[in-house]
Amino acid sequence: MNKTWTKILLFAIILLFLLTRLYKIAEIPPSVYWDEASIGYNAYSIAETSKDEWGEFLPLHFRAFGEFKLPVYIYATAVSVKLFGLNEFAVRLPSVIFSLGIVILTYFLAKRLFNNTLVALFSSFFITISPWFFIFSRTGYEATAGLFFFLLGIFFWLKFQKSSVFIILSCLSFVFSAYSYNSFRVLLPFLLPGLFLLLFIHRNKSRKVLIISLILGIGILIFGFIPIIEFLSKGEGNRLDVIGIFDSQKKNIQIFHTFATNYMAHFNPKFLLTSGDVNLRSQQSNFGEIYLVEFPFLLMGLLSLYKTKKMQNLILIYLFFISFIPSAITREAPHALRSVLSAPLISIISSFGIYSFYQTLTKAKSKVVNNFFIIIILFFVFSFGWYFFKFLFSYNKEAAEHWQYGYKRIFLDHVEEFDSFDNIVISDRYNQPYIFALFYLKYDPINFRKEVRYNQTIRKATSLVKGFNKFSFTNIDYYNLPKGKSLIFAHPTDKMDEMQSQEVILNPDKSVAVYVYEYTK
Repeated sequence: MNKTWTKILLFAIILLFLLTRLYKIAEIPPSVYWDEASIGYNAYSIAETSKDEWGEFLPLHFRAFGEFKLPVYIYATAVSVKLFGLNEFAVRLPSVIFSLGIVILTYFLAKRLFNNTLVALFSSFFITISPWFFIFSRTGYEATAGLFFFLLGIFFWLKFQKSSVFIILSCLSFVFSAYSYNSFRVLLPFLLPGLFLLLFIHRNKSRKVLIISLILGIGILIFGFIPIIEFLSKGEGNRLDVIGIFDSQKKNIQIFHTFATNYMAHFNPKFLLTSGDVNLRSQQSNFGEIYLVEFPFLLMGLLSLYKTKKMQNLILIYLFFISFIPSAITREAPHALRSVLSAPLISIISSFGIYSFYQTLTKAKSKVVNNFFIIIILFFVFSFGWYFFKFLFSYNKEAAEHWQYGYKRIFLDHVEEFDSFDNIVISDRYNQPYIFALFYLKYDPINFRKEVRYNQTIRKATSLVKGFNKFSFTNIDYYNLPKGKSLIFAHPTDKMDEMQSQEVILNPDKSVAVYVYEYTK
């Protein structure tokens, strides 16, 4: 394939990506969820005050909801918020930009591995239309930043034969991935030994240049991980303590059995091909993480890679199988987001499988070979077309509650009424309502830090904020409402039969999201 056609096709893939990610990005999904709201508000606070929501000056770890968020995506979002204001578009735009980088990196990684433009183009096309990757690439997920820098690190490492400087750039990229998403902190210890092995097997630089580059690269890794190690040593920042399978009450064999079960769950046909991740923030219902038509080519690709016996290709297989470890060591498995590295790897491997199958048909002089790529493209275009159609016209109806849509409607539709009441009481059944108040009201971070009231009970571990200003976030109880004139927003499970609701806020599927009451005590 000549360079002109390559550029045209790659541009078409990039255009397809941008159109399908930016179209209605602020409307689908229908609202930010709590992590997006937290990222957005902390970015807003950084942009306005150089401090996070709690007053920490330019932190490396952002406290949120009993855990800590990592800085790369938040600081990227701070730039976006400064340019476009605090809204869904500003929070999700950095993910689109990082994900575009992933599409481009997938092309260059495949080209580097196989020296084949066709495989590279198919790889970037497949990651663009991947169900595994789609929702993550148009919503405010930190994982896209981590995946971008992780792939960039691998790409730079594979270029070390051209210049040892790429080793330094690679290590720097890996550090950024570790400050973007926790899964890549788990993966790096598994990846780096394999990359060092590849380095010494294929070195063609002088020993002196190689050693200097290695020392600098390792120095960057050590220097970059010192703050992480210090932070984790304090005992409050380890996310695995909250979501991990490790339990001092369990025997090692029990933990290993749980890990093995979780790991193999990612290969379950139900997860891969028909139902996908059960969390509707990660996948549409009735869609697998990959298309049915892609599965046989994934198997062919793995087999063909193994047969080549090339070290770089074997590392690709190795990466594929370790990509599920971050998900397998947590209680929620299979988990599409924590194993998001699988998405570009599957795209590359499936593309190599298609090319290998094409070569087999060519050798067999099959009549299908002349139209082979047209047929394959049509299958995938139809599959993605149906996926995108359902996303545009059905996703909001089925997933609105998972995106905590009711909180958006509270703070956008009723903001003009708030001044007329002494108390604004909001159910916290959907979790963390305070961050939605801050996000949608664009609340002054300095005022919030002065006014915030904290939970002092066991709820403090997961719901730190009890209220601020006239807002209170709690379970709704008719007999414990505050004195004065109150505007009350109740989850359906908090519906008060003692009084008539003034309004009912509905989800897009017409189910009840919130009951609205007015009451004076």
